[in-house]
Amino acid sequence: MSTSKCPVREQACVATAAAIVSSKWTPQLIYALHNGVQRFCELQKESGGINPRTLSARLDDLVQQGIVKKTAYAEVPPRVEYSLTQKGLDLIPILECMVEWGEKYAAPSASSTTSESSAPVTVLE
Repeated sequence: MSTSKCPVREQACVATAAAIVSSKWTPQLIYALHNGVQRFCELQKESGGINPRTLSARLDDLVQQGIVKKTAYAEVPPRVEYSLTQKGLDLIPILECMVEWGEKYAAPSASSTTSESSAPVTVLE
């Protein structure tokens, strides 16, 4: 009888976290929000120029998942701010580990490749 190094519960937990951080633009948005409250245009700029429609969809998904809090103010013009919930803040250590990993293994330039991997790596800053 062999014992698994990764029990089923742990596999499910990893899959849950991976599903969130693997969505395109989601890690960049969460990482951008870890500095505090931001507005839509600020997030668009901080995340590297994401298309507004995509940004809106990702933010809606993150709000629905309880990772981001959306606060709308009844002002003219309307003002909407986004911030991380505790659930979102709990993802920051994962993203920081990803940054460390990227710094260690990312190719120094986009044109260079290593024998270990030829896939491009985006480093979150």
